[in-house]
Amino acid sequence: MLCADMVELRWEDERRQPQRVTALLEDISVYGACLQLENPVPLGTKVEWDSPKQSFSGVVRYCVYREIGFFVGVEFSDACRWSKKTFMPLHLLDLERLVSKKKL
Repeated sequence: MLCADMVELRWEDERRQPQRVTALLEDISVYGACLQLENPVPLGTKVEWDSPKQSFSGVVRYCVYREIGFFVGVEFSDACRWSKKTFMPLHLLDLERLVSKKKL
């Protein structure tokens, strides 16, 4: 699902210093999410953020720079799964639903 929402991303750097940044949630699925940041986050870093009804945690699987910032892919931990019932980003676009409406 494509989306847009601001989240406070947290992790510890290689010196075990706590890091906190505001990130833009770009997309989300049951098993992971993509966030846009101003600076890179190393692969394998454990990250987390909270929503009103759910905490999210996972591991950075990719971090690439694209014109406007770093896009960080997070694979959710086994205990963490996303659903619309527990967290609805401010702006959410369901591409499958959009395509099915156009076919009608």
